[in-house]
Amino acid sequence: MPHTTRRAALRATLRQRELDALLVTNLLNVRYLTGFTGSNAALLVPADPDADAVFCTDGRYRTQAEAQVPDLERVVDRLCDTVLLTRVGGAARIGYESHHVTVDRLDALAGALAGAAPSAELVRASGLVEEQRLVKDDAEVEALRMACAAADRALAGLVEHGGLRPGRTEREIARELEGRMLDHGAAGPSFESIVAAGAHSAVPHHRPTDAVVKAGDLVKLDFGALVDGYHSDMTRTLVVGRAADWQRELYELVAASQEAGRAALAVGARVGDVDAAARGVIERAGYGEQFPHGLGHGVGLEIHEAPALSKAGAGTLLPGMAVTVEPGVYLAGRGGVRIEDTLVVRAGAPELLTLTTKELVVV
Repeated sequence: MPHTTRRAALRATLRQRELDALLVTNLLNVRYLTGFTGSNAALLVPADPDADAVFCTDGRYRTQAEAQVPDLERVVDRLCDTVLLTRVGGAARIGYESHHVTVDRLDALAGALAGAAPSAELVRASGLVEEQRLVKDDAEVEALRMACAAADRALAGLVEHGGLRPGRTEREIARELEGRMLDHGAAGPSFESIVAAGAHSAVPHHRPTDAVVKAGDLVKLDFGALVDGYHSDMTRTLVVGRAADWQRELYELVAASQEAGRAALAVGARVGDVDAAARGVIERAGYGEQFPHGLGHGVGLEIHEAPALSKAGAGTLLPGMAVTVEPGVYLAGRGGVRIEDTLVVRAGAPELLTLTTKELVVV
């Protein structure tokens, strides 16, 4: 079971950090380590390799927890975090997710620990599970593949059945695209889908409106599907009707930048260098100021995760990291192009998960 393996890896990290246990309260981290999908839960993970975690949720999720977390001891209580701290035994150093716990809640945790184990201390342990989540295991990559496939099929169906045509509004197209992702197995969209037509395509994160698509418009579609908690992310920019020369030239520039970014996704590459490889193509063409965002980001249980592929990003790429590559050039008042894929870093060459063509599509 992947959850058992993930908890074992975390226990090894705790021993390296000289922690006796970790109190996990971030719900996405609880899901990663147990499979539980409810809205209230916590997990106490001991460092002892011969011990296993203790899971807690409240009475609303008793039956769900029995099904989703059959392999762990389960405690039923509303105040999971403080209740689990009464189970620390002889542990002396208890890590907590300081990036997630509020100041007020920390006071409650400290009080509970003082009553249960007066000699124990709470230790800041920010991001330990997130560090492990940087590299996706086989089960995670398979969920990402399924999410990307749902998005690919939705866009193919939208185009094939005339969903991108003059007279339709951005909102109508977004609703149809999201419905088609559901039809292809998604639990929902990864985020609010971006449909940006005409001059709106020059707004990087435009929200769909009642603006009507017209012949000759660039239409930028940034969307993703959610499958088993994992998010896909893809952007394609199409032309409705006939493409003008400037639109083709802009598209070819962004496509060349995106290809350079994908090629730079090598094991051991610095994330800033990956950004620079794609950004340099656009800067040399004189459009550096029209590429205002980072090249990409990690993706998984969250739509935006580490690592950040940007000028300010830190760290190097590891095999198994799932990232996006999404350069764009935006000409205010005219239109913009962004091309985005979700990929997994591999030795040799990255694995492409979003398979929709990157040739300019004119519908």
